[in-house]
Amino acid sequence: MWIAGLAILLFVAQSIAAQARPDSFSDLAKKVSPAVVNITTSTVVAGRTGPQGIVPKGSPFEDFFREFQDRNGEGDAPRRTSALGSGFVISEDGFVVTNNHVIDKADEIKVEFFSGVELDATVIGTDPKTDIALLKVESDEPLPFVNFGDSDAALVGDWVLAMGNPLGQGFSISAGIVSARNRALSGSYDDYIQTDAAINRGNSGGPLFNMDGDVVGVNTAILSPNGGSIGIGFSMASNVVTRVVDQLKEFGETRRGWLGVRIQNVSEDMVEAIEGLDAAEGAMVTDVPEGPALEAGMLAGDVILSFDGKKVEDVRGLVRQVGNTDVGKAVRVVVLRDGGQKTLKVTLGRRETAENTGDAPETEDAPEAIEKEILGLTVTPLTDSMRSELGAADGTTGLVVTGVDEASTAYEKGLRAGDILTEASQQKLTSVSDLEDRIDEAREGGRKSLLLLVRRAGEPRFVALNIEE
Repeated sequence: MWIAGLAILLFVAQSIAAQARPDSFSDLAKKVSPAVVNITTSTVVAGRTGPQGIVPKGSPFEDFFREFQDRNGEGDAPRRTSALGSGFVISEDGFVVTNNHVIDKADEIKVEFFSGVELDATVIGTDPKTDIALLKVESDEPLPFVNFGDSDAALVGDWVLAMGNPLGQGFSISAGIVSARNRALSGSYDDYIQTDAAINRGNSGGPLFNMDGDVVGVNTAILSPNGGSIGIGFSMASNVVTRVVDQLKEFGETRRGWLGVRIQNVSEDMVEAIEGLDAAEGAMVTDVPEGPALEAGMLAGDVILSFDGKKVEDVRGLVRQVGNTDVGKAVRVVVLRDGGQKTLKVTLGRRETAENTGDAPETEDAPEAIEKEILGLTVTPLTDSMRSELGAADGTTGLVVTGVDEASTAYEKGLRAGDILTEASQQKLTSVSDLEDRIDEAREGGRKSLLLLVRRAGEPRFVALNIEE
């Protein structure tokens, strides 16, 4: 009997699984199509501004080449160009979401609905960082619209539908699955859903639907060697888009939180060099210019472990956490410093208006100009003339790398002549003896690596250098 019961349960489970695979997407397509739009933009561009003298003036071929240029649109008169994209309506009063690159620099924007109705659109706001734009159309009647879904609930393997205007062919739908999650392309706030649903030029700005008809992504980019779909498309996750859209709707611009630090990822070789650090997690603070973090007492060399109660995995995660936090909010930031944890309370500024100009320390007397080779590096104290030559900020102190042994670990770690070593073991360097003292202290403490703060062209980064050589 129990075998028969088990067989029945397996049959029911298989039936449910079969029902999860739709035989057709037609009902879903019919439901969401009225809210998906084609977007046409036009822009006036200047006429030819390049060299005019293709043939010498007065040549018998002058008239011929002038006619050739005119036939090919190369005259001096301004001309109008057009571009195509996609979008979708998110409210009955006419708010439309698309990609920023679809409408960027456009003079005119027209939105065409599935019914054939065409309306003029105005730009409410744009966010180039996530490539999202919010438009508005006016209509006497309530417009069909779709809702955003929870992109975090979209799992790898789930069915999705992409809809839009591929290659200018008009309304089109393609089906696929979620191929991967949390993809990053080039932006600080990227959170892309990768899909194999066909996405081509013209699909940009169109929606990616789940099986409930909710938008879980905005189709933005493809990876392709030929410009066409090869099954690797990227849609900006709806949970990123909704926050951007809300701010554009309220303010006409984005307002992201700003912590005011320069940071880098913690590498595996830094773990042994930093007291109290157990794993390559968190974000290492390389510089603290004037801003919220400085006012809260954060220091270069701190490792940010948590932000506003959430664990910091890496730089990308911290940037997104900070950017998604309200401007003016006071948050608790836990940092690792001198082997122990310290909690700082930071009131966030606004990233868009932040000025990264740090306070320069008082200039110290130039130390004796000596040169010495240490750990594969030839170093000498930084002088005023060197500071100016290397583009370092006024008041910067440290050791200048004048040479690097190409067979050394330092060279493998990317250190080069012209780099400035400003700290070792999170202590300032002003002389060669300071560096030697830090190396001795690290060895006496049983550490195998020394943490150096290195500046190149004004940009700081930490390097953990092996001291066993």
